[in-house]
Amino acid sequence: MCAADHSGEQVMRIGEVASRAGVSVRSVRYYEDQGLLASTRSAGGQRQYTEHEVERVRFLQRLYAAGLSSRTIAELLPCVDAPSEAHSDAALERMAQERDRLTEHIADLIRTRDALNALMTAAREYRDTQFA
Repeated sequence: MCAADHSGEQVMRIGEVASRAGVSVRSVRYYEDQGLLASTRSAGGQRQYTEHEVERVRFLQRLYAAGLSSRTIAELLPCVDAPSEAHSDAALERMAQERDRLTEHIADLIRTRDALNALMTAAREYRDTQFA
């Protein structure tokens, strides 16, 4: 259920954020506990979020899917939220390390796919010669 906050922006409860982002309510709470996501509170104390937080959760999911840890994500988020020269060198180095790790992982996946393709080709050729 959406409502509007004082700025006129639509606000939603935790369940709707989770549903729209494709995660569990527990995941949203975890992101808050880790300092990766923030919410406001209603007069009744319920968490409130905007579309910005839905997009943030989706972004966090992509980072986790890429294999980044909560700690690494927490280190990089300040650069995403408020880029500045102060933390750019360290952040760039960390991002380069993660990019290199992902590049190697992708290369491993490609090698595995190529091996499976070769195995499938050999199996088809064997089948075709045995049952022709």
